[in-house]
Amino acid sequence: MPENNMEQKENTVKEVMSLIYKENLWGGKNEPFYSGSGSHKQKIVKPYVRSITKWLASFDEKLVVCDLGCGDFNVGRQLVPFSKRYVGIDVVDALIKRNKTIFNEDKLTFHCLDIIQDELPEGDCAIVRQVLQHLSNEEILTLMPKLRKYRFLVVTEHLPFSQFIPNINKSTDYDIRLGKKSGVVLTEAPFYLNPIKEEKLVTIGFRQRSQISTTVYQNF
Repeated sequence: MPENNMEQKENTVKEVMSLIYKENLWGGKNEPFYSGSGSHKQKIVKPYVRSITKWLASFDEKLVVCDLGCGDFNVGRQLVPFSKRYVGIDVVDALIKRNKTIFNEDKLTFHCLDIIQDELPEGDCAIVRQVLQHLSNEEILTLMPKLRKYRFLVVTEHLPFSQFIPNINKSTDYDIRLGKKSGVVLTEAPFYLNPIKEEKLVTIGFRQRSQISTTVYQNF
């Protein structure tokens, strides 16, 4: 018996992410949009926000920040005051419409964009928080040239605690590479990001002997 169309073809990132929110695959059964424990669990959010705000505040001139995959904006809203201008980007139309309604500040804008396919806004810094872990290697490779135009990349990924083989490929979906005992590391094959400076900002221990690690890469 033939499978339905959603199963027969490889879905776009927009279709995948829209389905995740529609079916609450990241939790939040009583909420229309919920970006998962990584955006709401205080054990994760508090140290992350503390570290990122301290880093952003260290610049004499505030940075223009592009939040690639801003989700429900529970985290991003706490970073806006420390930016010169803050751009929230996500691929799910209804989510961006919801964010525009709830979060309204002069220096904050939202755009519905596919970070893989679309041109990205100009800025000093791109925040990519627990986004790449859901994408296939092919999609990350397509994204990489766009990330190099930002002076700073602030990348957060969920990784195994112990030594692991980085960047084992997976399909784009709600899950991450932990089940394959892997995680995304942009400086390793096949991505080969070559920053002039790399700084680990914060590492948070999490369940299943894993860690949520945030690194700042300086491209130029």
